[in-house]
Amino acid sequence: MVIRNGLIFSESGAFEKGDLVFGADHTIEAVICPGGEGPVRDASTAGADNDVIDAEGLYVLPGLVDVHIHGAVGYDFCDGNPEGLARIAAYLKSCGVTSFCPTSMTLPAEDLKGIFQSILSAATGSDDARILGIHMEGPFIAPEKKGAQKGDWICGPDIPLFHALNEACDGRIRLVTIAPEQPGSLEFIEAFHDTCAISLGHSPADYETAHKAFSAGACHATHLFNAMAPLHHRDPGIIGAAADSPYVMVEVICDGIHVHPAVIRMIFAMFGPDRVVLISDAMRAAGMEDGTYELGGQEVRKAGSRATLADGTLAGSVTNLFDCMKNAVAFGIPLEDAVKAATCNPARSIGDRSVGVLAPGREGDVLLVDGDLNLIRVL
Repeated sequence: MVIRNGLIFSESGAFEKGDLVFGADHTIEAVICPGGEGPVRDASTAGADNDVIDAEGLYVLPGLVDVHIHGAVGYDFCDGNPEGLARIAAYLKSCGVTSFCPTSMTLPAEDLKGIFQSILSAATGSDDARILGIHMEGPFIAPEKKGAQKGDWICGPDIPLFHALNEACDGRIRLVTIAPEQPGSLEFIEAFHDTCAISLGHSPADYETAHKAFSAGACHATHLFNAMAPLHHRDPGIIGAAADSPYVMVEVICDGIHVHPAVIRMIFAMFGPDRVVLISDAMRAAGMEDGTYELGGQEVRKAGSRATLADGTLAGSVTNLFDCMKNAVAFGIPLEDAVKAATCNPARSIGDRSVGVLAPGREGDVLLVDGDLNLIRVL
């Protein structure tokens, strides 16, 4: 198959007009941009006529990568239901999200073990979004910054528990969120920073504590500004420590509710386009009508584009990553930077080199998008 004449989002982070050629195994064989840096070759014989897609006037993007999503269309990863996980994967693909990390909540250890095991039998279709691994958001968080997590089962970073849960899912934990001020945090980071990405979040940690954690090997910050101490000029907290650590990637929920558009612009200015990771943090009410739903054992009310607990606490989002990317552009972020934050940056943040970039040898996950950022086709 060949996609011809599209504006291809290249490895350089710029759009270049050219052709995208796929091999028999559906991975990318070549990116042909005669006016750019890609290899120049004749794509005229690559595939029969019915294997050629004319993308004239369209953007050609990598499939989006969401490393923080709990659920959608009435299902949640923490249901422990492989069929439900497959339904989430199908919904995400329809929204242009072709890879994701199902994200857990704070629950009893035995429940988490069964939930993590369920990922091994998730019957996702070959044409659905692929599961890259698990984002373990709880229970190693701080009670005072629990957000929509249930406090009953919060505990400090627990090395044996992490080993047990990672074993239950055959080593598929790709990201774990911890509160760095909790006892045992530094030992946990030292033990597992080579096993998965370690993120700081759901924490009131001060700058010094967060800086030590990042220096020890933590490399990620969970939904920046949400469920953490604010950026204060005398106590910059996790946000300031992340800014001072050039290898740290930062998530941001770009639904227009969790973080003000001015702060979205500030995050991109502060961290630069290579360190921002757009996420949805969606829960099961995403893609559903208004009503009452459940998240981590707590009742959530969806009203329009907002999901809240009974006390008004925001309880995840009801958006999807494609709309978050569009929001970022509407808020004034350059298209190239917004695409990078929804594709290659999240993949890189969890150490995945198979998706998120249109380059030879990578998975052939491609979106065709028009000039108004309407999703035309998902391949």
